Amino acid sequence: MNELVDLIYAPRADWDRLARSAFNMDVGARYPRVADLTDKRGGEKRFQLRVNSDPKDGAVPYAALIPPDQELSGPYGGMSFVMFPADEAGYPAVVAMGIGTNGLAPDEGILGRPGHARKCAAIAGWLNRGSVGAFAWAKRDPVRIDIDIPSAVREALAPWSGASGKYGKVLYAIFIPPKERTKKSEALVADALRAFMDLFFDKRRISPKKDAEDDAERVRRGWMNYLLPATTDDAVAELLTARRFVVIEGPPGTGKTELARRILKDRYAGRGRVIQFHPGTTYESFVGGLAPRAGGAMGFTFDATSGHLMDAAIEAIANPKQRFLLVIDEVNRADLAKVLGEAIYLFEPDQSDRTVTLQYDFPKMGRSFSLPPNLDVIGTMNSADRSIAILDVAVRRRFAFVPLWPQLDVVEKLSGDRLRTAFQELMSLFVEHATDDSLALMPGHSYFLGDDASASSRLSTGLRPLLEEYLAQGYVAGFADEIRAYLDRISQGA
Repeated sequence: MNELVDLIYAPRADWDRLARSAFNMDVGARYPRVADLTDKRGGEKRFQLRVNSDPKDGAVPYAALIPPDQELSGPYGGMSFVMFPADEAGYPAVVAMGIGTNGLAPDEGILGRPGHARKCAAIAGWLNRGSVGAFAWAKRDPVRIDIDIPSAVREALAPWSGASGKYGKVLYAIFIPPKERTKKSEALVADALRAFMDLFFDKRRISPKKDAEDDAERVRRGWMNYLLPATTDDAVAELLTARRFVVIEGPPGTGKTELARRILKDRYAGRGRVIQFHPGTTYESFVGGLAPRAGGAMGFTFDATSGHLMDAAIEAIANPKQRFLLVIDEVNRADLAKVLGEAIYLFEPDQSDRTVTLQYDFPKMGRSFSLPPNLDVIGTMNSADRSIAILDVAVRRRFAFVPLWPQLDVVEKLSGDRLRTAFQELMSLFVEHATDDSLALMPGHSYFLGDDASASSRLSTGLRPLLEEYLAQGYVAGFADEIRAYLDRISQGA
């Protein structure tokens, strides 16, 4: 992308001379089946390069790759990759994804999929990674061409006010390069060009050439880490130190419980306990209450008996120089507001001096209950379980929530070819077609771990029932046919 990087930092007056040759060289070098973009009236039917280099005041020059079968001049429609030189000297050109002023056609299907907006947002997040002087933004819904860019983005685009004023409603992803040209800024700009251009061509089912495949995969994995970020044991342990109360949430099969158990074992030396919530979990079993025991005039009596939370607190109080961890598996399978009761008041990470008065006098605790500062809590929450109570705002405010997503790296290291392919195909389906709610249902990597000999069994007895349940419950209604076709494909290898 050296020629296009040069074009981005070239003076506006030079665009008429440089734009076509820069696009032609870099696009032709990276993608197959793209005709000569320097020929304004050639036979190219798949893509067209529009260059407007009008130098007059008030004009909005641009260079844009546009969809096939458009007129050679005048308004066009559909998705485009476009660059705008600045109105002011000394600023680089802006890189953007936009929609032609003739409307969404022929790309209404592409632009309307959740995955297109999702990928643009992930690319923007990736490009914003610690870069000084650069800025990226993506619209939540690209097809809303009635909505202008936000005021904060418009302010950032002040040196390109001509472009933002004329095309603001149809631009749905924008990258503003660093003003200062350095090796670091050049690398970032090149990655922005690759990411958005790869996305543009991928929608036409054109992948980079073989010698560019590794670089394209590097770029894709870069922004995918913003779409499906990896969560490490270290990150969760650091969050526990800072916030004390953490919930790990994610789809089934992502290893939430195993991560919590590893932290208990490796970071707390096993000091703590693991419990599991279920619909029958009560305040009495978790915090404490009256429980029957043998004895008394009627053959039994009731004593104040501590629950799991109180037992964990008592153990931590007895060992104030060591940290303890309570792991609550499936934390949202119980009605947490009822299970916690007044004890919810204690879950403030920076206020360990909070106390509540209990109804009964408990052994070792009395009637005044507090959570010691050396007791931490991890909950795990399955985002696919829609039959359970949703955590209320008061609970969410007191816990730090960490997403745990399926990870391709794990499958690549531990699985055979068939399971790797099955995982990649299913992940692509969810990323491309799922709404935000149903994306959280994407099956985790544990469904795909194993060698080729075990692939048929794992896919048919583990993954298939889960996806069929999603279909039966209507969780993936928006792309049910894609899921059914996927199930047919994985059955063929059985």
